[in-house]
Amino acid sequence: MTPDNFSPSVSHEHQHRALDRLAVHQARLQHRPARLLWLLIGPGILVMLGENDAPSMLSYAATGSQFGIGFFLPFVLLTFAMAFVAQEITVRLGAASQAGHAELIYRRFGRFWGNFAMIDLLFTNFLTLVTEFVGIVAGAGYFGIPAWVAVLCGIAVVSTAVIVRRYWSWERFVLILALFNLVFIPVAILSHPNWGQVGRSFLTWHPLVGGFNTNTLVILLSDIGATITPWMLFFQQGAVSDKGLTVADIRHGRIDTALGALFAALAAIACIIATTPLFIHHMNASQFGAAQFAQALTPYVGHIGGSLFALGVLEAGLVAATTISTSSAYAFGEVARQAHSLNRSFHEAKGFYLVLIGVAALAGSLVLIPGFPLEMVVIMVNVIAVLTMPPAIGFLLILANDKDIMGAHRSTWWLNALGLAVGIFVSLAGMIYAISVIFPQWF
Repeated sequence: MTPDNFSPSVSHEHQHRALDRLAVHQARLQHRPARLLWLLIGPGILVMLGENDAPSMLSYAATGSQFGIGFFLPFVLLTFAMAFVAQEITVRLGAASQAGHAELIYRRFGRFWGNFAMIDLLFTNFLTLVTEFVGIVAGAGYFGIPAWVAVLCGIAVVSTAVIVRRYWSWERFVLILALFNLVFIPVAILSHPNWGQVGRSFLTWHPLVGGFNTNTLVILLSDIGATITPWMLFFQQGAVSDKGLTVADIRHGRIDTALGALFAALAAIACIIATTPLFIHHMNASQFGAAQFAQALTPYVGHIGGSLFALGVLEAGLVAATTISTSSAYAFGEVARQAHSLNRSFHEAKGFYLVLIGVAALAGSLVLIPGFPLEMVVIMVNVIAVLTMPPAIGFLLILANDKDIMGAHRSTWWLNALGLAVGIFVSLAGMIYAISVIFPQWF
């Protein structure tokens, strides 16, 4: 087959990826480990910090303000360890198959389950996007920015993928934005916590304050949903494939994912520590929003700390809106068998970019509708995210053990044991959550 037989869109995508792979090859030949790590990291950090979205950070803020640090600091650390177990599988799947998650489900389980995975993901992602724009509007509102301006800025950030037309450049841009999630660390420092007590909380797992009740259950499940959700599987595997990682890069993919889990856990724990003064001073923050948390914290962390908190929620919404929209576009392109790469131009992958921008624009528009039931949407998102995770884990574990797909990189017995443990834990959490919603009188 001659070069003339290849379409310009395919060669354009492959050229970009080939240049990235050449840089990786040269770094290996020149024995430059720091540069090699820099070239290969990205998807893992983005997916973990992307999951530290606006609702997640507000969940951690509610945790700190209602329960303090005793029980939840080690619990949140545990949830990120579980997230790493799940996301590590997507690294191996993407590197071994060079395909996205929805595409593998389509190939392995057939058209019905492929369409089911895509429709389920698009629906859940859309509802989640609405909550991200709620966070964007709330965070921006603290600085006096009108809601419509905040929504337009959010859509503009998501739309940068069209302008960049290169996965590598898009990844670096979003990565820099995602690192602002760490602003919660200085807020925690400004709250002047008892660092000895913080350290002891990791060594001695204290019982829950107030015992186990419906409110405690909601917070527990909300914090689980803040670290492990289906869109993460689709995004990271799609990003690994789009970035062009191979089986030779799996070790660095694991490091990337571990770094992402570490950074995200630090930000989450910092958010809990930062809001603990509200718990100490017995403030009822159960219904607080982003701006209200920032305002309530100002007497304890100062105006700078309050501004950083609001900025962190704003940033969390922007990054999550970008990564979640991209995961929807990946799934659509994979199942619809259309071009789905950030290495392509808008003309070459219209369907991919229209989904990416369209879902964000529609979600942002809903937030601006007066009287739109945003609180009900947030509740629906939490319920759906928890209930859809068990089948997602099931697909993941089956794919990770498929010899035809994974070859020598199938999950070992201990990786299967860890993955199964995560699946059982999340499934039980989902069932308990569903029962609590259907039969609240039992709790």
